[in-house]
Amino acid sequence: MTRVKRGIVARKRRKKILNYTKGFRGAASTIFRTANQRYMKALKLSFINRRKKKRDFRSLWISRLNAAVRKIGLNYNEFIFALKICNIQLNRKTLSQLSLCDTQTFLKLYENLKPLLIQQLKTD
Repeated sequence: MTRVKRGIVARKRRKKILNYTKGFRGAASTIFRTANQRYMKALKLSFINRRKKKRDFRSLWISRLNAAVRKIGLNYNEFIFALKICNIQLNRKTLSQLSLCDTQTFLKLYENLKPLLIQQLKTD
């Protein structure tokens, strides 16, 4: 049986990892064993943080909405409740963009909700 030499394949695999970890600090960018561990951890953290980013942005949009709605004289909870009753299906990202960039449209949206809110307050 003929001998199979794997040097090229192994070197290619190691070089791929070392190229990925080029900007890492210390031995994590030069020694394959530590570089491989750092590479696997980096992939794991990037997976986790892609999901965390969604949570962070949602909380940012809610904070912006709450600040914009409090200027009008409501709070976030009442505003979202009024939107649901009126069957206005705008997501929080769009609403926060409206409150920042296009305040007149945001105020018109509030004017559409105002009669409903007054009616809701009378029933409570």
